[in-house]
Amino acid sequence: MSSRNISINVEFITRVEGHGHIVIDMEEGVLTNCQLKIVEAPRFFEALLIGRSIFEAQHITSRICGICACGHSLASIQAAEDAIGFIPSEQTILLRKLLLHLENLDSHILHIYLLVAPDLVGVKSFMGLMKDHSDAVRRALRMKKRCNDACDILVGRHVHPISCVVGGFTKLPGQNELKGMHDLLTSIRDDLPPTVGLVSSLKFPDFVRETEYVALVSDSGEYPMLMGDVGSTDGVRKPKNEYRSITNEFIVPHSSAKHTRLSRSSYSVGALARFNLSYDKLHPRAKELAATLGLKPICTNPYLNTAAQLVECVHCSEEAIGIVEHFMANGLDQAGVALGGLNEKGAIPVRAGNGVGCVEVPRGILFHNYEVDDNGIITSANCIIPTGQNLQNIEDDMVKLVPEILDRRDEEITLALEMLVRAYDPCISCSTHFLEVKFVNR
Repeated sequence: MSSRNISINVEFITRVEGHGHIVIDMEEGVLTNCQLKIVEAPRFFEALLIGRSIFEAQHITSRICGICACGHSLASIQAAEDAIGFIPSEQTILLRKLLLHLENLDSHILHIYLLVAPDLVGVKSFMGLMKDHSDAVRRALRMKKRCNDACDILVGRHVHPISCVVGGFTKLPGQNELKGMHDLLTSIRDDLPPTVGLVSSLKFPDFVRETEYVALVSDSGEYPMLMGDVGSTDGVRKPKNEYRSITNEFIVPHSSAKHTRLSRSSYSVGALARFNLSYDKLHPRAKELAATLGLKPICTNPYLNTAAQLVECVHCSEEAIGIVEHFMANGLDQAGVALGGLNEKGAIPVRAGNGVGCVEVPRGILFHNYEVDDNGIITSANCIIPTGQNLQNIEDDMVKLVPEILDRRDEEITLALEMLVRAYDPCISCSTHFLEVKFVNR
């Protein structure tokens, strides 16, 4: 079986974001080429930032991604504030954590239900779930809408948020709005048990490969999403301003996207990386779910990134409810509003500096780095997104996976590769197709 010459061609795969190709060459059962080719053109967001004020940068960078728009805004704001030496209030930090929880919850629901579940129940698309899993479809859409509605209350809208800015928020929710957010979030809590039931009933592929996992780490008692150092399961720990020595970007000839590596040939970021590094800091209910799913660190099955996302759904929903309840009980300082470079203390002073923003978005750790002049104008910018950090790791997974499944039918091999890519929840650009799989002379 392993010496057969077989050619398999899949022109594209849906249910991922972006466009590229996978090329796999097999000669008499020997893997001679295994590449994930990213063919997206550069989008020049870093160049667009040059010459712009740090007070408008977050509105530009939120356009990088319609799914992680809030995460890009938060990383942008953090980099800008770091550059000028501004320290946000505790209230602002807590509200930003709430926003990040909402975004991760929203995106994870999208990935679990719309992108991964169809494969595991044997249908071609999310629409294929309608026949036998219509309740799950309605549940997914209901949960996503409630996440979006909660974001609307907090920042004006989820896609391209409005009120989250350097210095704080231009508008803060009142008691009635907090009550509305609480109702939305507790209703999502009610929909999570059947989501757990669905995922528990699904069989994920049995594949493991030891790799290095990278995510935010912290000595505090909380699961770090907004602040912390950068750490890895290989024992690396560095402050965020040393991110270049973490990512070590390099160019490969077959991809328009850079690859990264740290202690090994590649590393992985995302929900599974966060789970592996900070499991002990998860909300108790999230830990209970992990036990139900049989998920424990260190997990090295990339397909189980989806299970880790579900664990984070419970964590994020519970943490978000807790933050809202805190403000419902204690109130919000409505004087703490920022607007166009102003906050409650007046004009925000600017200075020349170099700042780094580092936050955990749904697909993993995100870096923004800005250098600004004395007037707060950006003179250089660098953004490193999670998917770029995962590309080399996906290739390394494929190198190990393909020889292990050569005895399967062509259709099964193709599906396994598609599912592997989808497990990482990649976000390549603003297109709708991701990869082409080619087996040559297998």
